[in-house]
Parts: sequence; C-alpha cells; structure tokens
Amino acid sequence: MAIMRISKLNWLTSGFLAAFLACLLTGCGGASDATNATGGSSAAVSPAPASPPAQAPVTPTASRIGHVFVIVLENKGYTQTFGSGSQAPYLANTLASQGALLTQYYGTGHNSNDNYLTMISGQAPNAQTQADCQYYTDWLGTMSPDANGQVTGTGCVYPAAIGTIASQLDAKGLAWRGYMEDMGNDLTRDGRPTCSHPALNGKDGTQSATATDGYATRHNPFMYFHSVIDNQSYCDSHVVRLDSLATDLNSVATTPAFSFIVPNLCNDGHDEPTCADGKSAGGLPAVNRFLQAWVPQIINSPAFQSDGLLIITFDEADTNDTSACCGEPTGPNSVAPGLTGPGGGRVGAVVLSPFVKPGTISNTPYNHYALLKSIEDVFGVSHLGYAGMSGLQGFGSDVYTAAP
Repeated sequence: MAIMRISKLNWLTSGFLAAFLACLLTGCGGASDATNATGGSSAAVSPAPASPPAQAPVTPTASRIGHVFVIVLENKGYTQTFGSGSQAPYLANTLASQGALLTQYYGTGHNSNDNYLTMISGQAPNAQTQADCQYYTDWLGTMSPDANGQVTGTGCVYPAAIGTIASQLDAKGLAWRGYMEDMGNDLTRDGRPTCSHPALNGKDGTQSATATDGYATRHNPFMYFHSVIDNQSYCDSHVVRLDSLATDLNSVATTPAFSFIVPNLCNDGHDEPTCADGKSAGGLPAVNRFLQAWVPQIINSPAFQSDGLLIITFDEADTNDTSACCGEPTGPNSVAPGLTGPGGGRVGAVVLSPFVKPGTISNTPYNHYALLKSIEDVFGVSHLGYAGMSGLQGFGSDVYTAAP
C-alpha cells in the first residue's frame, strides 16, 4: 500500500528478581573481548544514572533532514566488523568511507530484543526482553511512565500509554513504516503477512529460522507495543514486508519519513557460519550481501538524495562484551542491562547522508538511547524514556559535517 508523506514541520518488582529471571532464561555467561574504548565502561553501574558530558545544543542541520532510514544488524562487535580483514568490506570500507564512522557506538543490553525496544521507545531492559521474549507475554506492572519515562514491572508487550517514535510521528502527521524481511513467508509459522506476532501470552515460534523463513518477531520492535498492535488495520499498513520498500522508494511522496529496516536471521548476520538453508554463508558475509543489495536503492532514492539520513548499526556485540557508554542507567527492572555488565558492548555505526561529509570519523560516545534522541531531534519531537536523560548527546556537528 503506497503511503503519502505529509510535509515535515520544522524539523515490581525488584531489579534483582528481574536479573535472576533473565539469568535463568538465558544463562549468565562470562566475559569475551570487551573493548574498553574511550567513553565506554565494562564495570557494573549503580541504578542511578551517571552524569554524562554536558549536552550539546541540537544542530540546525538535524531540522533539515526529512527522511530517516535505520538498518539493524545482529551480534557483532566493533573490531569484528570494522577491524582489519573484516568479512563485511562493503560496510567497513566502502560505506564507512562514504559517510561517517561512529567508532564509539554501543548497544544498550543483552540479548537482542531489549536493544530493539530501546531504539524506538527509550525503555530499559526487563527480565523477559533480556531473554528475547520466548513467550509473548503481556505487561505486568505499572501502566504509566514515571518521571524518567519508564514503567516498572516485567513483560513483553508494553502498555498503550508507552510512547514510541511511531506514536510521535503519528502525532506530527508524518509517515513511518517497519520493513521486515521474510515476514509472512510461512503463514503457519508467522501467522500473518504483515504485523506478524504470536498470540498474546503464547509461545514465539519465530525464535529460529527455517530454510524458507528467517523472520524473527523479537527483531520487530513495533510488535511489542499495544499502541501499534491493537489496531489491526493500522498495524498492517505500517509494519510490512521488506519487499514493499523498493516500491516505496520510487518517489518522495511514497517514502515514509521514518523507515526501520530489519533483515532476516541470515542476512542480519545472526545465523553463522551457514544460514538455515544449509547453503548460504551467514554472519558478516551475509550482512555484506544484504547491504550491497539494499543500500544503493536507498541512497539513490529521491527522498534520500533530497534530505535523507541512513544509520546502519548492530543491536549488540557478543554477549561477553557488556561495555556501555553515555552514563547508561540500569533502569527500574534489571540490575544489569547486559546481564553480567552495564551494556550491550561496542558495535559501531555508519551514517550516510547528504549532510555528512565522506570520510567523517566521530569518536563521540553514542548508544541506542542516543540514536532515538537523534531521530527525535530530526523530527522536532520530545525525547522518550532514557532518550531524555539529562546530558545524553544526540548526533551533532561531529556527525553532520556537510551543508549541501
């Protein structure tokens, strides 16, 4: 379904119990090659947020951006992706040289699901999201956000009162879409071709890929908010198959203001060394193939060429890297967002835009909360959850280095 882009306006629980449950569900492993880079930390943090550097003012460039694209990949640390001999040279070399490389970008937790939810809502992890929501449980706890924008409790599907970037864009009259690869390939597995999620409180049958279907509900963050899933027609028109992106990119009018793009379990690098079909190489080689197929379509589209911003990053590093940055708080529902440490590890990110000078390198610490803040700054909306934490920096003049 084509969508019209409306012109952008000037742009209870105990934390210890939560952590204990997460350990039971996922296993609390030991530690791998965490990178103690500038701005990062691998030490445990207290429940109270640390004081990050003084917040920089929003750069005027952000308000000139009209279309934001985010591609989320899986489970690779910075050195593995961007180090010498990377198996994703298109990302590490070609794309990084065409835009900005964010060397100090961090995941916010382990395992996957909590990172995705943070990116669109600013909510901190809880025991079930850290365990990748094996069961699609409804929220049990407070139903309205506290002064930090957080709800206290546990569960997978957040109350309708919890805002997301989607609800913020709706309020501004701006279009958004989530594009999910393989969603609906196997309807007996996925349930629906669009807005696909398990029955409430039911088991998630998409935790592993099959030979023909690599869709994973846990990597589709929009499915974890009642504000999205409770209106079926609304959800069906906004959370769609990846195939729809190629058509939507044909014109500025049909390109959403915000596009959240998730590859399948092969192409996001999750499954390795081979994918579920038993033939295709997984891991970073699969990431390389996916980006080579889709990034040119995005950056050559009329919307991107006009005022686009593309961010490519990973949800988390290896679970043994629990480093964090940016004064990341633990939140009310977990002692340790990284299960055994404060964060999701150093993953890096690449940013492409007409507003980014090729070859830019930023060593400023960022994480998924900062990503959400940066997107909100683009669209001129308030900051949700911990994206509104005092002192947290969004992308600034270190990233927006060109003025077309």
